[in-house]
Amino acid sequence: MSQTVLVFVKQVPDTQNITGDAMTPEGTVNRAALPAIFNPEDLNALELALQLKDRYGVKVVVATMGPPSAAEVLRNSLFRGADEAILLTDRAFAGADTLATSFALSCCAKKVGNFDLILCGRQAIDGDTAQVGPQIAEKLKMPQIAYVEDVVELNDKKIVAKRAIEGGYEVLESPLPCLLTVIDANEPRPMAGLRIMKYKRAMTPSEVNKAAANGEYSDSEAIAAKIDELKAKNLLIHEWSAEYVEADRSRIGLAGSPTKVKNIQSVVLTASEAKSVEPTEAGITELIHELIADHTLG
Repeated sequence: MSQTVLVFVKQVPDTQNITGDAMTPEGTVNRAALPAIFNPEDLNALELALQLKDRYGVKVVVATMGPPSAAEVLRNSLFRGADEAILLTDRAFAGADTLATSFALSCCAKKVGNFDLILCGRQAIDGDTAQVGPQIAEKLKMPQIAYVEDVVELNDKKIVAKRAIEGGYEVLESPLPCLLTVIDANEPRPMAGLRIMKYKRAMTPSEVNKAAANGEYSDSEAIAAKIDELKAKNLLIHEWSAEYVEADRSRIGLAGSPTKVKNIQSVVLTASEAKSVEPTEAGITELIHELIADHTLG
């Protein structure tokens, strides 16, 4: 079987421990004040793709949209078993909401071409919208299966996937190509030592140019030779611009984002709004009675 699985991943700020220092005066997250991590459910999507590689020998191509620093999640993907990496980066992509993001990623998918399956995490922890994956499928006019836990079967014509529903699961069949959004139903594999030793040298052309600015390469010929060397060793992380993927600039970034923040409200719980409940049967019974009395329950 010679098939290609395209996995869209995202580098996100670690929102586990947001404090006041990580917020701007406008109430938005100051991303520079938080460490960047691999979006958790995108890791689950990557793991599912790598399981399909183990089972069926598919080629796994990982792509992300972001600033040059987002290349780190692509190296992380290569460390785990991905075959190829693409960084979709351009100042024109900045400020995108889910509509503009999904359009840019759909353009990336069209440029990749000849893929059989697209995998995305269900949602990103910096937005929790769960909109981008389904929107990509709509723009590409392909079937989609959301909340996927596992793939039961994959062949040249169809995929059979198990997805979570309220109170259980269901098994769905879809023709290819198809898009799946994946939930945290698997355990992502660790990075492989041998792959780390190889792919730690993987670079984008921008990283090569940055190294040249620091004096590592003497001239344009040396830069070109380095990029050719990376290509030959399969260590080049492709860098695609809005122009390269033929994205309509009126539909990407801020220009293509109809979502606007109208108002931000900070909610702070004070001591008077909190109540301590004794962890006893009597304490819990009293709490339930109070909740019933104020119609929170019942």
